[in-house]
Amino acid sequence: MESCKYLSSNMIVLVPQAEIDAAVQLLLKLKVDYKQMTGQDYKAGCPPSENLIVSNNGPAADDCDGEDLVDPWNVSASSTKGVDYDKLIVRFGSSKIDKELLERIEKVSGQRAHHFLRRGIFFSHRDMHQILDAYEKHKSFYLYTGRGPSSEAMHVGHLIPFIFTKWLQDVFDIPLVIQMTDDEKYLWKDLTLEECHRFTVENAKDIIACGFDVNKTFIFSDLDYMGASPQFYRNVVKVQKHVTFNQVKGIFGFTDSDCIGKISFPAIQAAPSFSSSFPQIFGGKKDVPCLIPCAIDQDPYFRMTRDVAPRIGLLKPALLHSTFFPALQGAQTKMSASDPNSSIFLTDTPKQIKNKVNKHAFSGGKDTVEEHRKYGGNTEVDVSFLYLTFFLEDDEKLEKIKEDYTSGALLTGELKKILIETLQPMIAQHQERRKQVTDEMVQQFMTPRPLNFKF
Repeated sequence: MESCKYLSSNMIVLVPQAEIDAAVQLLLKLKVDYKQMTGQDYKAGCPPSENLIVSNNGPAADDCDGEDLVDPWNVSASSTKGVDYDKLIVRFGSSKIDKELLERIEKVSGQRAHHFLRRGIFFSHRDMHQILDAYEKHKSFYLYTGRGPSSEAMHVGHLIPFIFTKWLQDVFDIPLVIQMTDDEKYLWKDLTLEECHRFTVENAKDIIACGFDVNKTFIFSDLDYMGASPQFYRNVVKVQKHVTFNQVKGIFGFTDSDCIGKISFPAIQAAPSFSSSFPQIFGGKKDVPCLIPCAIDQDPYFRMTRDVAPRIGLLKPALLHSTFFPALQGAQTKMSASDPNSSIFLTDTPKQIKNKVNKHAFSGGKDTVEEHRKYGGNTEVDVSFLYLTFFLEDDEKLEKIKEDYTSGALLTGELKKILIETLQPMIAQHQERRKQVTDEMVQQFMTPRPLNFKF
């Protein structure tokens, strides 16, 4: 539902869904800010005591009824189990990926669903049925995902959308555009334009190392492509005209002190959702559907995009949302590239991987071996097990690990050892593939050109 009606003074008023989403996001942000300042959950009509002492008692308890904070720059959960994704689906107004949709994806693609789908890592969608309808009618669609290059080294959490996007590209044999938002990082971070552009090239090497087909993949830097594609910029301007300052403030939490570049950036992230932004690929066609695999914290950009699209005569993009890849310290926050101990980086050595997992990976086990043997561990909060749900493809082996850990037969140290032995070869293989990626290959991927696919 992209808009709703309400009754006021005997008049029916049409309110854009973007304004409703903006108001909800602003309210949730204010509630989180209130709790951080006062230590209390907000309750209407109950101001905090003047003598209130604000304390910092660490992570919220599991029974906390506070709201999770999820936006494109901040993720924090009120529970040690992480974000409540069922509540997030309701709040964002998306649809759950259910058994029926999984079966349909398998039927249309002719392939078993990726383990990210089977395990609920990609858990939510917008209009995926319409994408499948078009594909069944032999109408192509294209994929769009992206990366904000804020450092030279990516971490394993950054791989999740690219691993899944590659599977989609292979299964459906469709083109892909990857937006490198170096302009965004310049606006938000204390970085020079030159640093942001250099990070784009370095991150592109990691992305290419995931195995994308150069004949079906276009990677572009905003700093380069905006000036080279009039059609792309025209779509940016169309979106900018149809979103108000109040809307972006509400949706993204911008304030009057933010630079104007931040205010206008959401339109740049929206533009790749439209096939007319890539005339070299689609020949000026405006009706090629777009599917965006992304983490759900990016959804505010595309709720805005979907609200604007019909008003500028373009198709709404469809989306597939993933859960967050947790920090080593626990599922209450996502990994951060700025904290080396919160992440396993793609540049880490086998020794660094081992040390980080053993030292920093949050455990769901009990305090003593005796208690653990008796009561078992909690896989819902144990980071080593959570990481295995992403990277261990064998369903039966994963289920056996879960049974053994929850029963107490498998100790925390043994579970960490399994994760280490899973990550070390995976990252070593990625590093070997990356070594084969030359600057010339990056240039080939980033050159605007036709791609090979069938309409």
